[in-house]
Amino acid sequence: MSFTENVLNLFFPQKCGVCEKIGTVLCNECEEKIKEYRINLIENSDNISKFYMFRYNGIIRQLLIKYKFEDKSYLADTFVKIMLKNKKLVGFLKNYDIIIPVPLHHERKLERGYNQVELIAKKLGNIKIENDCLIKNKNIKPQSQKNLKDRIKDVKGVYELKNTEKIQGKRVLIFDDIYTTGSTVNECIKTISKVTAKIGVLIIAKDYIEVKGK
Repeated sequence: MSFTENVLNLFFPQKCGVCEKIGTVLCNECEEKIKEYRINLIENSDNISKFYMFRYNGIIRQLLIKYKFEDKSYLADTFVKIMLKNKKLVGFLKNYDIIIPVPLHHERKLERGYNQVELIAKKLGNIKIENDCLIKNKNIKPQSQKNLKDRIKDVKGVYELKNTEKIQGKRVLIFDDIYTTGSTVNECIKTISKVTAKIGVLIIAKDYIEVKGK
């Protein structure tokens, strides 16, 4: 640990993202509790592998809500520790050259102060991140407030590609925090597939919801 990190820990000590115990970003007790929500599910369809780490429930749901909506960006370190201790996930990451966090519109990012999945991706360290290739060009309302038809309609055409030479022909992993109907991820896949057919998806939590509005 560097001198700067030691100083920061002195004034801003690490604390468990779940129980807030001082000393570590994830204590042993909470790490065991989190395992209850782990699914480590890989779905393969249309030559695309989707890796879901957890069910969107309990502790995981609480952590993600705090992280996204309560200005607790430090929880990125908690999620990184959870991810890098998952051997199946670490093996999955090795199948890809580049990770692309699902982007926020620049107005939403300014409002929140950070893109929650981008913060995590930057800290993974063992896979290159590209955050200027997939751009969100429209600021739409939160998808959680809409039914399936509206979700699909609203995300259509909201992503565009830039700097395509960085990902053309590469093995690209799309990274997002929550998967419900899949409309966001599917639109990202559709957009990125214009320059490469080697695409995978990594999701922190899968929400098993009753889909309405079919």
